[in-house]
Amino acid sequence: MALIVQKYGGSSVADTESIKRVARRIIDTKRKGHDVAVVVSAMGDTTDDLIDQALDIDSNPPDREMDMLMTAGERISMSLLAMAIHAAGAHAQSFTGRQAGFLTDARYGAAHIRAVKPQRVKDALAQGDVAIVAGFQGINALGDPTTLGRGGSDTSAVALAVALGADICEIYTDVDGIFTADPRIVPAAKRIPNISYEEILEMSACGSKVLALRCVEYAEHFSMPLHVRSSFSHRPGTLVLPEGVDAGSIPNVQ
Repeated sequence: MALIVQKYGGSSVADTESIKRVARRIIDTKRKGHDVAVVVSAMGDTTDDLIDQALDIDSNPPDREMDMLMTAGERISMSLLAMAIHAAGAHAQSFTGRQAGFLTDARYGAAHIRAVKPQRVKDALAQGDVAIVAGFQGINALGDPTTLGRGGSDTSAVALAVALGADICEIYTDVDGIFTADPRIVPAAKRIPNISYEEILEMSACGSKVLALRCVEYAEHFSMPLHVRSSFSHRPGTLVLPEGVDAGSIPNVQ
């Protein structure tokens, strides 16, 4: 049995039908005998819609209030996903970044994680429940919500995986892994089965948007294996591995 952290981006939880599909996938992973913690982004364009509403009210809104607003999107998706898992006959508990123990510095809008103390997440897993965590957010020393900036949910997922001692962090997106080029633009692009941290960092620095730079740096620092795959298919995806690690030793690859 493995401990797996799964992260689902906004396109994977864009509407209620998508959330139900993700719930089934999580339950399937549980039925294989694994413990599962999940990090979710806000649904679809929720974050952009919130920004638009804020700017319609105040063209220069206070940073603190923007982070207070921005953390709302993930709270919606985490609670709906927990409900979908419950409706499908399994058990889940959802947690905000604060409840999951994400402690950050004081910067609003681009905070850095200082520590993750996920005791409540561990307790939920120990009860046999799926633990669902709102990505992209934490809390600073003042007790205020903070957001982690671009790619923040990916970074949340890797940081949670490290704090829990997970076997792997699966990053679910709308493409079947990492490709030699964007397959939506270049149909002949080839999927890369395995890639090193160094190679993916170089791709990210050159503008690849599959994984955020900070997320990969965090994974490399702690040697956390990543599995980039699509939430819309069951294809193998791409493994991002430490040097010398055999892909066959990674759980739940298929």
